[in-house]
Amino acid sequence: MAATVTVEPDRCCWDEPVRIVVRGLAPQQPVTLRASLRDEKGALFRAHARYCADQSGELDLTRAPALGGSFVGIEPMGLFWALEPEKPFWRFFKRDVQTPFLVELEVLEAHKPEPRRVLGQTVHRRDFLPPGVRREPVRAGRVRATLFMPPGRGPFPGIIDIFGIGGGLFEYRASLLAGHGFATLALAYYEYEDLPKTYDDIHLEYFEEAVNFMLQHPQVKGPGIGLLGISLGADICLSMASFLKNISATVSINGSSFSGNRVIQYKQTTISSLGHNLRRVKVAFSGILDIVDIQNDIIGGCEHPSMIPIEKAQGPILFIVGQDDHNWRSEFCAQLASERLQTHGKKKPHILSYPGTGHYIEPPYFPMCPASLHRLLGKPVMWGGEPKAHSKAQVDAWKHILTFFYKHLGASPKL
Repeated sequence: MAATVTVEPDRCCWDEPVRIVVRGLAPQQPVTLRASLRDEKGALFRAHARYCADQSGELDLTRAPALGGSFVGIEPMGLFWALEPEKPFWRFFKRDVQTPFLVELEVLEAHKPEPRRVLGQTVHRRDFLPPGVRREPVRAGRVRATLFMPPGRGPFPGIIDIFGIGGGLFEYRASLLAGHGFATLALAYYEYEDLPKTYDDIHLEYFEEAVNFMLQHPQVKGPGIGLLGISLGADICLSMASFLKNISATVSINGSSFSGNRVIQYKQTTISSLGHNLRRVKVAFSGILDIVDIQNDIIGGCEHPSMIPIEKAQGPILFIVGQDDHNWRSEFCAQLASERLQTHGKKKPHILSYPGTGHYIEPPYFPMCPASLHRLLGKPVMWGGEPKAHSKAQVDAWKHILTFFYKHLGASPKL
């Protein structure tokens, strides 16, 4: 008996949910569903789950619980967020947003550890460049970036999107945000084209150029823009909000709120580096490094001289933190940031704190990255998180990010 696999919609963006239904099975037939994906480097990601069809021979993942495999329970998107790399320490991300990821979905006979007979299959296309979104490479002065413009005439509210210590240019979050009505600039700051090859002190004048580029763009709506950053990118965004004009709203994802391993400079102002102590690195039984406690002690709490002066920010700040972040203690740092703001007479910020959630909080349905090679250490480090909790946090955080920017930048919600 041949089974048919239906994905509704059959093509969508990565941050959108789908409904997977298998028809043509025998009543209560045991089957295994398997998802497979290869990234642009050829690395294979896979997930599988065991199910039983209902009395009519249908299997609907919005109603049927997984009985085992990569996850258990009713998880309609589990075959996506539970994808794991075949290659150790390989992080899932999209390098070229102009091409989709193709996910092969197979229905395999029975619940055997290595089922052989394929009963049905389909290929689902997941895009990173939403319909009508325009991708425009930016080479303006020193700024090296890519601007994603929503469909329509505009002008649109603007966001600058900044990633962490990995270098290069990551576009996938900016391209997805443009599908929700934001003109989003994916900004590189080192190891990209003619930018510096190494991560050095952070000079905010470069980022100020990017802000001015956005505000002078005829299709970007002023008077201010939003900032979105993760990890070191979050700390850069907090620094921009503290020193630069026309920043209307800032989202910090697992930032530290400190000048970590490099000095932050703007004109005549310098924030000294907090620094770290590599002797504090722990080694897990697996040999993976745990760097969560390598930062130097924060003596003086929220008034430490290496803390970013976020009380100077003119717009609101949303802190998103994973309670199991092993890059640094993001929840503690966000609480210190809240204390600093209130000490200086500012309103208590909104902190979204997610249990079981690690460092790389990505757009919805991205597989969790539990460990990967650290760019500076050159060795695998753990990032923390439990896959199911981490996935739910990503979905919830994305909704809050969009709502936060809709509220403070004036966009029309497309949720």
